[in-house]
Amino acid sequence: MSDPTAEFFAGLGRRGHEPLLEGVTGTIRFDLEHEHGIDRWFVVIREGDLQVSREEREAGSVWRTTRALFDRFASGEQPVYAAWARNALRVEGDIALGYVFLRVLPGPPGAHHPRAFAGEGRPV
Repeated sequence: MSDPTAEFFAGLGRRGHEPLLEGVTGTIRFDLEHEHGIDRWFVVIREGDLQVSREEREAGSVWRTTRALFDRFASGEQPVYAAWARNALRVEGDIALGYVFLRVLPGPPGAHHPRAFAGEGRPV
């Protein structure tokens, strides 16, 4: 059985540098509740350089949601904004950092990046 959340954070950590986060510096902790407790992921961003760990530390921005819902974010099946609007996702602290982090979450399955779409020569 796949683990979209663990795969997402492992992939993020392997990137080392994320161009979509260039110029961004801060820390985000993800508190993901499930029936056995809380899984925590800690992301450090330094000018786009990324480090991911399982540390329980203070962070500039803290995302609180269920593990099941974050699995859906990590697989692109659930839009973050809808969950945020209905308070199924709570972002505390630096809201702007939480907002910028959305850039690295995957889009819906089958979605095309705008640059790829433009490269196909289709009218916008």
